[in-house]
Amino acid sequence: MRAAGVHLRKGQERHHLLQGAGLLQAARRVPHRAVPVGRPPPHSQAALLRAQRVWSTAFDQSAQPSVAHLLGSGDPFVYATVHRLTAEQRDAISLNLLRDFILPVTEQTRALYARQAMATGQAPLFNRFEPIGDDVLSLDGGARGVHVRFNYQIGAYVQTFDHTAILDEKGATVSVMLIGCRSTCYRERAAEFDKIASSFKLLRLPG
Repeated sequence: MRAAGVHLRKGQERHHLLQGAGLLQAARRVPHRAVPVGRPPPHSQAALLRAQRVWSTAFDQSAQPSVAHLLGSGDPFVYATVHRLTAEQRDAISLNLLRDFILPVTEQTRALYARQAMATGQAPLFNRFEPIGDDVLSLDGGARGVHVRFNYQIGAYVQTFDHTAILDEKGATVSVMLIGCRSTCYRERAAEFDKIASSFKLLRLPG
């Protein structure tokens, strides 16, 4: 499947997620139900409520696309989501929460993740965090966000993640894009990652 961009539709509006990003020209879409990030058990009340306030999609450039490639692949994997925040979440949202929206990034959240892994007696999946970049974003109209890049050792490989999270001007929704591939892939294709990150826009939930 060729994908020059991903679009959310609301009436006749088209909200561009990626605009002409060359990295996705040969990408394959991963069914959104297969993407497990933060997903409650199917058919639960939590799942029904989540469906009303969360949209997500994913693209994998591998010839054999798999959700697992987000956490380990020599080819780029792009995950994007938009969340309508609850009242409690709106009161608590911060730039650090935007950084930690999908993976543990801040020192406090990484320490909590390590303690939780130790409590279960299981080895943590994410190891040897390495920060690469951290920028605060200020958008027109009052929207704000963060763009962070970092490495994690996952199994035998170092995986690079490029994470952008934007809070809309009303503080009501968070739009997130997470790109992942092995560090060698990232170094070779950094210019493409830059192009995608710079083209990412604030998303709107359909409907």
